[in-house]
Amino acid sequence: MFNLFRSREKSVRIILGGVLLLVALSMLTYLVPSYQTGLDSSDTVVAEIGKDTITVADLKKLIQNTLKGRELPPEVLPNYIPRLVDQMVHERALEYEALRLGFQVTDQDLATSIRQALPAELFPNGKFAGKEAYAMVLAQHELTMDEFESDMRRQILIHRLLDVAVEGTVVSDMEIEQTFKTRNEKIKLQYVKLTSDQFKKEVEPSAEAMKAYFVANANRYMDPATQNLAILYLDQAKLEQSLNPTDAELQAMYKQGGDQFRIPERVKVRHILLKTQGKPPADEPKIKAQADDILKQVKAGVDFASLVAKFSEDTGSKADAPPSPERAGLGPGEYWVERNGQMVKEFETAAFAQKPGESEVIKTSYGYHVIQVEEHQPGRVKPFDEVKADLINQYRTARSNAILQDASDKAETALKADPTHPEKVAAALNMQLLRVDNFSSDTPIPELGSSPEFNRSVDNLKPGEVSQAVSLAGNKLALAVVTGVNPARQKTFEQVQSDVRDKLTAGRLATALQKHAQELYDKAKEMNGDLEKAAKSMGFEVKTTEEFNRAGNIKEFDPKEPVQAARFKDGFTLPDGSVFGPVPLPSGTIIPKVIAHIAADMSLLPSQRDLIRDDIKKQKANDRDSLFEAGVVTELMRQGKLKIHKDVIDRVIQAYKG
Repeated sequence: MFNLFRSREKSVRIILGGVLLLVALSMLTYLVPSYQTGLDSSDTVVAEIGKDTITVADLKKLIQNTLKGRELPPEVLPNYIPRLVDQMVHERALEYEALRLGFQVTDQDLATSIRQALPAELFPNGKFAGKEAYAMVLAQHELTMDEFESDMRRQILIHRLLDVAVEGTVVSDMEIEQTFKTRNEKIKLQYVKLTSDQFKKEVEPSAEAMKAYFVANANRYMDPATQNLAILYLDQAKLEQSLNPTDAELQAMYKQGGDQFRIPERVKVRHILLKTQGKPPADEPKIKAQADDILKQVKAGVDFASLVAKFSEDTGSKADAPPSPERAGLGPGEYWVERNGQMVKEFETAAFAQKPGESEVIKTSYGYHVIQVEEHQPGRVKPFDEVKADLINQYRTARSNAILQDASDKAETALKADPTHPEKVAAALNMQLLRVDNFSSDTPIPELGSSPEFNRSVDNLKPGEVSQAVSLAGNKLALAVVTGVNPARQKTFEQVQSDVRDKLTAGRLATALQKHAQELYDKAKEMNGDLEKAAKSMGFEVKTTEEFNRAGNIKEFDPKEPVQAARFKDGFTLPDGSVFGPVPLPSGTIIPKVIAHIAADMSLLPSQRDLIRDDIKKQKANDRDSLFEAGVVTELMRQGKLKIHKDVIDRVIQAYKG
């Protein structure tokens, strides 16, 4: 919305949170789905803070904006309404407390904050664009200047109050040192990784078990009902190739073509640009002198392309410029110039004034150009033979579009009138006929390609019913008539045996992995933490990690994707020799043992001290902010200065549930 929204400073976030709230409250209710609240009046008061009030209308607008932004599905919204009320109440309560304590916002304070919040476009060259432009920007968000400025004052007051509430936050050296130690302490693990592949042989299901699973889950193994379809379709690309116009038709198109075959007069020019745009005016004489010197080199026969590479600041025409259709066949610094105003006026005038081979220096709004005319082509009309191939393509495109449109308009109606003879409809509309038996949504149709739209168009159709015509990828059109329906049927065990085996094996592998991991852990504990001995007795391999800290990654566990150390946070609090876990990972399960704690290098503390102090201070400030806000609300309620009408809120919630 406004540039200030991109700031991460806490004070800016507080101010803009309120601005955003006011924007939410100011949204027009017809922009989002409306709800009947069942309340007698939109002026019904939800909460009172001193002489200020929050009404049902205020709450409804915030709710509607929450829905419009799709932040919450409507069915979840009733549970969220109390939080929206708290948000509004806390803000008004903090404003009330700030005013009670004598905080003030001057006009200059307000002006400074507004300038930060509004788009830079309202201050061209550092000057205010005026109230009319200011009002227009606010109007885009359904705000008036009074509403916006009133809320800005409120947010400034809140920010100042919270700053006072948390100022003086003290961070002790002991806290800094402890945080440094916690962040930089490292551990090293011995571990065993168990994967499901290790237990495949012991979980292989028997034929009896697979058949029993198949019988118990027979409803999962059904062939769905399918349809037999007669599909009428058009492929525009193939259709175009089948259309061959006569010379008479092409000659008629040529005569009607008018200016499309006329090549305007044009000049091929190459240039070297020395920019003045964006540079100090004092540099212009020096730039002009350099352009004159380059012109001398051009006239002396120095290779123009090498001069472009060395001096030109026109990145669009240099040798390394990104390729584009407009520059096809052109060399460094070259352009085709027509009398169409696409080039700046001075450039176009100079290009047509010179003869081929002539060079000069000209001045435009971009800077100084050293230009040289290479070729001058007079305007002409392309002869028929030169454009015949283009005319054939135009004919085919226009004719195929007409056939495609005609088929789209008529095919469904014609097929409904005679669903038993789709071949006749296809012939009449120049369409192709394709018959597909046992069609379901996962049946590939190579001629049509993958098309969820077509699948939906025939879904649930009965014999004799016709789908709508559907546009498909690749400029294709298709529709279908259902010629028969095949009911769902039970698959045989032999058809699904592989899937049954996979299902049974997957479940058994998960159980086996969990069982063996727990068994290894228990055995290592029984052996006084000797993980290596326990693993050897069970035939598993023991490995060792590199040192890592709490914020690090452990690359040894999974070569494809390092594992976050946070999964093994227990290891930092356990003594050396401790076995813990099991720790599940996507690729297996780990049984780890702490084999070393590596203390933080305290010589690095001085370089991190300030950063750690700031982090601790920010965390304390955030915690105290929350406590302070809650305290203000509680005290105002105790004094009777803040009243929240729960019955009104409950009625709003109930209305939205309804």
